Amino acid sequence: MSDQPMRVAVLGGGSFGTALASIAADNAAEVRQWLRDPGLAAQITQEHRNSRYLPDFVINPAVVASSDMAEVLKDADLVLVAIPSTAFREVVRQARPCLHDTQILVSTTKGIQEEGFKLMSQILEEETGFPHIGVISGPNLAAEIADKQLTATVIASDDPNTRTCVQTALGCDYFRVYASNDRYGVELGGALKNIYAIAAGMAAALGMGENTRSMLMTRALAEMSRFAVDQGANPMTFLGLAGVGDLIVTCSSALSRNYRVGQALGEGKTLDEAVDALGQVAEGVNTVRLVRNKAHEEGVYMPLAEGLYQVLFDGVPARDMARLLMLGEQSSDVEFVLPRKVVQQDRRQGSKHHG
Repeated sequence: MSDQPMRVAVLGGGSFGTALASIAADNAAEVRQWLRDPGLAAQITQEHRNSRYLPDFVINPAVVASSDMAEVLKDADLVLVAIPSTAFREVVRQARPCLHDTQILVSTTKGIQEEGFKLMSQILEEETGFPHIGVISGPNLAAEIADKQLTATVIASDDPNTRTCVQTALGCDYFRVYASNDRYGVELGGALKNIYAIAAGMAAALGMGENTRSMLMTRALAEMSRFAVDQGANPMTFLGLAGVGDLIVTCSSALSRNYRVGQALGEGKTLDEAVDALGQVAEGVNTVRLVRNKAHEEGVYMPLAEGLYQVLFDGVPARDMARLLMLGEQSSDVEFVLPRKVVQQDRRQGSKHHG
């Protein structure tokens, strides 16, 4: 990357992808953004606005948007893939002929593919086989980032070059980029918290107070870590920005898409009405179904996910679900389970001390 400006490609024209494109341009990178819609791409390039997803914010004028994938990816050092999970693999396949294995590929999508229960970075690996792969996750409401309000995110990768490159491209005085080598845990946290944002929005619409929201978030964290251990992630990651940090913001803010879906459900709207009113993808709706089914399969106790599943897909009224939700909950407070190998290691060290 030498003395030349870093070249950053962003695949996706949603709010988060657009905000990241603008940050990278603020940091003097050469930024190109790919969108399916040529009209919206022209608006970003010419008017420096994304009227569909970030209508109130001015994008750095150096961002050049296009619907020509090859043009956007040409000579890119870093490729940020900001595509909803349902179209993620399809777009990566479309991009694949224009990519090469020295490029750094980073997913910003907080979702899960149904087939094989795959996270987005696993799809990047499968489709490309490239060595430099990472994920960005954290308490990152796009409208606040675009407004240059102070926030932080996590770049997770087992590849140090990937971590350093993303910190260089995106780190600035209002957007702090922390590093992690637990890619799976960080990515799982980003996907799972969307479930509980729906529950928080629902609780707010039903008139439940701050105590209820606090209880909901705390039990959600226990449920997330329980599932994470079962899936082989490090639950301690969930104490960081990609876990509890993201959980707090997404369960507390009407800017969160998943929270707004929950609010609409709590107000008595059907799932279809709630999603239509939003006008954007709320990853949590699909995640509820996938995680609930996976929990059933693996025998992981997840009462909040189960209750939400019943409201979203079985037609149980939100008010009834809220009353029943906590009745079957486990009674112990802290159940932040460490991965088995850590527990075994502690036991071995303990036996040495006692010997």
